[in-house]
Amino acid sequence: MNAHAMQNPWIRYAVLVTGWLGLGFILSLEVYFNSRAGMKQGAADFVEAAIPQFGRVVMWALMAPLILKMRAKLPLSRGHWFGGVGFHLGMSFVVMATYYLGRLVSYLLFWDEHVGGFWSAAWRNFYGRNIIDMAYYWAVLAFGYGLEIQHRFKNEELKASQLEARLVETELKALREQMRPHFLFNTLNTISVLVRENKNDEAVNLIARLSGLLRMSLDQTRVPEVTVRQEMAFLERYLEIQKARFSDRLNIGIAITPDALDARIPNLLLQPLVENAILHGIATKSEPGKVEVLGHVESGRLHLEVRDDGPGLEDGTRRAREGVGLTNTRERIAKIYGAQGQISLRSEPGRGVSVQIILPCRT
Repeated sequence: MNAHAMQNPWIRYAVLVTGWLGLGFILSLEVYFNSRAGMKQGAADFVEAAIPQFGRVVMWALMAPLILKMRAKLPLSRGHWFGGVGFHLGMSFVVMATYYLGRLVSYLLFWDEHVGGFWSAAWRNFYGRNIIDMAYYWAVLAFGYGLEIQHRFKNEELKASQLEARLVETELKALREQMRPHFLFNTLNTISVLVRENKNDEAVNLIARLSGLLRMSLDQTRVPEVTVRQEMAFLERYLEIQKARFSDRLNIGIAITPDALDARIPNLLLQPLVENAILHGIATKSEPGKVEVLGHVESGRLHLEVRDDGPGLEDGTRRAREGVGLTNTRERIAKIYGAQGQISLRSEPGRGVSVQIILPCRT
């Protein structure tokens, strides 16, 4: 039965009643067959064997909430364990003795059995099976502690997930704050150059693009995950501004298959990689360069790639090229996807750099 069904109080009550009735039936069968095995002649009466056992089960069912409340009020650890353990040991004996003596009284009242002196009969008829009531008491205590441990575990799990969400949100905010200062400075510098050159229409268009990009950035501040389509809409605004800055020196190529556009990825996953490609691959060239963003789905995996045709990497420049952007991306992928996420950087001197990402395809 699933957890959603168990939230219905009537279903919970039905399960509890069924469980208690099943336990009473099992205890009755045990006593019944033991009685038959011990009788030399005649047959044991199942109803006669079942009545006290179902009475025992009713007592257990009624006592369980009281025992759980006593456990909460007086835990076993009270009084350096001596007080708590001693109290519950005494209470378990009281529960056992109360049921045992009550059963003898009921025999006298309802079945008119003559058992001689009451206390001598109580002592004479006491047997090991009565200890099961004490064991039941401690089983309820163990059940209460099990519920408490489960509750604590769920609370810790919830706190951990909330902390993880806050960490992801903080990292995303830090990533955005990291992008804004130098990007805004470069864009405003480009706008000022356009104004000095009396290219007012281009300057106005660039301001409008910058405004739209910042609005999109603010709208998605608390969104940890977006579709590739949403990421590309943000990235295209970003690239429009970069093209205005680099003019004819920057060419953009985007090739993402339709099935990849609906896949979900961490917010701002591609922007730092594209920024790296422009900064290290295009800005360092005197001739025009190209940045490409590729994506497709293969065997249930999302493949993304950002590459440029810049000067590529030599051994001494690899660490500088990876920089903060790629390092953050690598850490985010490892934290979110674990071993299921992969990121790799490939380069040949003079032939550019390619950053490839492989993630589980989630839509």
